[in-house]
Amino acid sequence: MNKKALIAMSGGVDSSVAAFLMKEAGYDCIGVTMKLYDNEDIGIDREKTCCSLSDVEDARSVAYKLGIPYYVFNFKDDFKEKVIDPFIRSYQCGMTPNPCIDCNRYLKFEHLYRRAKELRCDVIVTGHYARITKDETGYHLLKGKDTMKDQSYVLYSLTQEQLAHTCFPLGEYTKDEIRKIAEEQGFFNANKRDSQDICFIPDGDYRRFIEETTGQKSVPGDFVDKEGNVLGSHKGYYAYTIGQRRGLGISSSEPYYVTDIIPSENKVILGRHDDLFRYDLMADDFNWIETIEPEEVVKARIRYHQAEKEAIVCLQADGKVEVHFLEAQRAITKGQAVVLYRGDAVVGGGTIIG
Repeated sequence: MNKKALIAMSGGVDSSVAAFLMKEAGYDCIGVTMKLYDNEDIGIDREKTCCSLSDVEDARSVAYKLGIPYYVFNFKDDFKEKVIDPFIRSYQCGMTPNPCIDCNRYLKFEHLYRRAKELRCDVIVTGHYARITKDETGYHLLKGKDTMKDQSYVLYSLTQEQLAHTCFPLGEYTKDEIRKIAEEQGFFNANKRDSQDICFIPDGDYRRFIEETTGQKSVPGDFVDKEGNVLGSHKGYYAYTIGQRRGLGISSSEPYYVTDIIPSENKVILGRHDDLFRYDLMADDFNWIETIEPEEVVKARIRYHQAEKEAIVCLQADGKVEVHFLEAQRAITKGQAVVLYRGDAVVGGGTIIG
């Protein structure tokens, strides 16, 4: 009997080719799309995100072409609880979240993973550019072959059990190779553009989204320097992120940057470029995939697609993780993830809290 694979299909070229590759590998495949929200409910043109009606039809069309069953699962309530609500709370706390990480963690590899087990599937499959290997020490999450498309950063929360039942068939390919396969198979979405990073805010206007979703208008406050001197007025602190320069509206011979956000005082702290650099950060909610030695030098990434830098990691008694970089890093941002690497392997990752 062939093994069964549940394919998460977004309607894009990556997940379409992932389904094709799994079928070619001899799996009995089931295609599914997660319905995460109604675009019209959050004021978004339904044609512009990965959850649009046209994307569902694109996924259904590819599944039909491949001759595999296809379903749409309604995960709207779970998406609101696990992704949208924490996203809003994070901004309200002066942080800058990465909702793609929560979507992978709680939707794809928790709720969808449970559905896969209910359907007696052996593996869950996504179109991520990453790789999984196994040896006598366990399963390992590796970067994708295509360094420009590598998505290991947003997958650091995977557990050993999940890695054992997950497949990333695109990990050994480049994006160009994937598009070529799609063209060869006659997939009409072979040249479809990639979806937005944050599917529910394609215009990037976080302040508008938070105001419309919560029904609460942001409150203007003060821009201040590190000495507390008022430099101007901001339009609501959660419209800003650490390192931001544009849109401040502050006239100065030397540019100002956002260096800190204090929600309790409704203040946004501004400083000069040099004020953005720090050597240390603290993270919590850490997931370890590999073991780490005391004082071991690893490489750490503090933002999606940012270059990794050498760092030493210290585990705290309360489970928090302190990361000390060997050279100062620009704009370390609370709410973002810090992900540790040893070569191509993800060691672990967590949320930056300070």
